[in-house]
Amino acid sequence: GKFDEILRSLSRDPAMVFYLDNCMSHKGAINENWGRELLELFAMGVGMDDHANYSEDDVKEAARAFTGWTITNAIPRYPYGRYESNFIYNRYDHDDGEKTFLGKTGEFNGEDIINIILKQPATSNFIARHLYNFFVADEPQVPAWPFKNPRDPDAVEILAQTLVENDYEIKPVLRILFNSSFFKEALYQKVRSPAEVVANTLRFVDDMRGPDPRWGEMPLETGYMGQILMDPPSVEGWHTGKEWINSGAFINRVNFVADRIKDITLPGIQDVIRRISESNGSAMSPSELVDQCLDMMGPLTVDPETHDELLEQAGYSAPISWSSKEEYAASSRLVSDIMALIAGTREYQMG
Repeated sequence: GKFDEILRSLSRDPAMVFYLDNCMSHKGAINENWGRELLELFAMGVGMDDHANYSEDDVKEAARAFTGWTITNAIPRYPYGRYESNFIYNRYDHDDGEKTFLGKTGEFNGEDIINIILKQPATSNFIARHLYNFFVADEPQVPAWPFKNPRDPDAVEILAQTLVENDYEIKPVLRILFNSSFFKEALYQKVRSPAEVVANTLRFVDDMRGPDPRWGEMPLETGYMGQILMDPPSVEGWHTGKEWINSGAFINRVNFVADRIKDITLPGIQDVIRRISESNGSAMSPSELVDQCLDMMGPLTVDPETHDELLEQAGYSAPISWSSKEEYAASSRLVSDIMALIAGTREYQMG
């Protein structure tokens, strides 16, 4: 969709209105929380190279413009059961006085604030850098952006320009991004988030496709890796990139993948084994087996030292046979062991 529509929807989301206290912001008694985060984290960023994108007065004027954007009063849960909050615009609590925001003056409402934000060059640059960080390569954390340039300023500029030229429609920007050389050449530049590790692994091994009692415990796995689902540490969200990797979290990441890959009864692993066994006839060299496993789990290209370690696991020179039932079983276990080792490589964790 369009970014302005996303901002409007976000501004009316009852959870966000409550979380950032806009239901506590009233005409004559503003709460600046929503106005500040809208500018700082959701749209513009604080600035760069000692140049501020907005002032404290702009925050206050934005907060004034969003007065009256609130939620309906909650009905007591009992005896009525669960009650869903809803957005409501209370025009009697809206400050309809004149405001000056980012150099513009008028009797602004929240819609006007969003329209003015979209006219700022900082907005397209900020969103473009977020898109680059999400899809291409890990950037420094958002609080560092005022002090650190983007990894690829030219790429961010291309995305920002495309945003403006397409009236902040996201789809054309993604089309440019996915067809770009900077996207295609960005191998192993993003650390998988815990949610990605868990979801990708379950898809790979083809486990828990439907109702399953283990779903009660599965969401806890991301928490052991540092990402408690639906509970980010702040309105900023989770820090990404290398901050996902520490001694405890890394062990949990590797063990989660390895434990499931080593279960050769799972349909996804059986399918991988079948495809590898059928690829080179009745026998293959250890090097061919390692390359097949890397291809199945990526495809991945690991450094020579890592490749040698995997070859050692595969037996270096002894051919791997699939001819008899016993050989097929032994080779199947070898495939799962090699793929479990691959789960601990830098290339897989940053795939």
